[in-house]
Amino acid sequence: MEKRAPVAAPLAYDGPLRSRLDALRELVGLSRTRLDGRTLAEAGRVLDEAAARRRLSGQHTVVAIAGATGSGKSQLFNALAGVPISETGVRRPTTAAPIACSWSDGAAGLIDRLGIPGRLRRRPLQSAEDEAQLRGLVLVDLPDHDSAAVQHREHVDRILALVDAVIWVVDPEKYADAVLHERYLRPMAGHAEVTFVVLNQVDRLPGEAADQVLDDLRRLLDEDGIALGEYGEPGATVMSLSALTGEGIGELREVLGHFVAERGAAARRISADVHATAVRLYPVYANRRQAGLTEEAREEFADRLADAVGATAAGEAAERAWRRNANRACGTPWLRLWRWYQDRREPPTGRLSVRTWTDEEVTARQRVEQAVRTVAEQASGGLPAPWAQAVREAAVRGSQGLCEALDELAVRAGAPVGRPPRPGWWPAAVLAQASMTILQVVGGLWLLGQVVGVMSPNLGVPVLLMVIGIVGGPGVDWACRLAASGPARRYGADAERRLREAAAGCGRARVLDPVASELLRYREVRGQFLRVTGIEVPAG
Repeated sequence: MEKRAPVAAPLAYDGPLRSRLDALRELVGLSRTRLDGRTLAEAGRVLDEAAARRRLSGQHTVVAIAGATGSGKSQLFNALAGVPISETGVRRPTTAAPIACSWSDGAAGLIDRLGIPGRLRRRPLQSAEDEAQLRGLVLVDLPDHDSAAVQHREHVDRILALVDAVIWVVDPEKYADAVLHERYLRPMAGHAEVTFVVLNQVDRLPGEAADQVLDDLRRLLDEDGIALGEYGEPGATVMSLSALTGEGIGELREVLGHFVAERGAAARRISADVHATAVRLYPVYANRRQAGLTEEAREEFADRLADAVGATAAGEAAERAWRRNANRACGTPWLRLWRWYQDRREPPTGRLSVRTWTDEEVTARQRVEQAVRTVAEQASGGLPAPWAQAVREAAVRGSQGLCEALDELAVRAGAPVGRPPRPGWWPAAVLAQASMTILQVVGGLWLLGQVVGVMSPNLGVPVLLMVIGIVGGPGVDWACRLAASGPARRYGADAERRLREAAAGCGRARVLDPVASELLRYREVRGQFLRVTGIEVPAG
């Protein structure tokens, strides 16, 4: 029977990393309708690669050896393997395709993921002790990153995105190369814990020159933002060696042995990828200041809509209507005649005629549009551009048809149909005013009877009656007006309140609620973004 290759246990991520990956997945799902595909492409790639790596061996660590032409990376590859595997020589570039060397079985899936064919896979030829030291290591020799062949550079970029760790090999001549630092080291500064930087060919440096070059290399790495693993702190491992003479190879082998034995490089690489993705996404998720709709902004929006529908004018009109209707009970006949004339010129029902003229309608529409723009700017202020745009679009969609809706509710809620309710003191006022009128009539008839000789002369009583009627009528009217002032104000305030509440409710349903939904969606994605960065968001 054919012997099956052993299957290694899959990789397991710890709780915090799983939580960050879940948050990133949720973040991408919630953002698809707000952000373009290019913005989310890198996040999707990280999720795909994290899932693919998790299905593969957790007992192996894939380490790539990368470097420029002539840096000696293939020599280092061969020195670690203990046998010439990768071709070295004067011809440049020497490594045309990536070569993989595995120190133990079960890594086939990982090498397949790198796209390295079987003919370019090797096993090291070493002593059992040396092989045991690096058990679980999968070492990949990459083509030169500065190769003139485009295909070679493509191999480098593709595989560097898939390996668990990388050993950058530099030489005394090119360790400060701008291409290396700007294209690779600086963008990968967050991956310091899975990065080795090896100064090769120190055998070519006389005296203390090797230490000086190594110190200068550390300085450049520090400028690149790469944390250096010194004094037990996490960070990149920086060391010097000579692949040609073997100087420092044993130390590198020992460091690699501990690194592989920890079985944590793959998870640290994925964690660094997630962090790098969060840094790239920061501008589209992090707000510059507290964003949202404050109570002050909501009240200001409601006040603007109330002004647009003429709530204050409606309240004043309702108050006048109440006063006019109440005063019908207490006016003198002459005042009644005058008010009857006024009623012929004004609507007697008290219904409000809101925005009768065209110019008033235009002004009201402008007020509504200004109110919507203002509340949209207040709500979106400080938000990242995509989410601010979403808030503004929600406000604009809600404002469509808002003016017409406000017109309809102004007619319905501005004032009740018909006359305002009669005051409770109406019968007493009618009786008192009728009594004053009767006194005037009786006194006048009495005087007329004396003039024509029908009644005996007596001016005192009829004159007194007429004076009481003439003075008492306006007195009753004045008292009624005084009594009507408070209820009239309350009636007008109630009409204004109804119209304000109706306008505010209409604006809330059409504009504020959709805006609040967008803000809630943003807060949700921002919470997921914070989880991606590793910041725990408190519940609620």
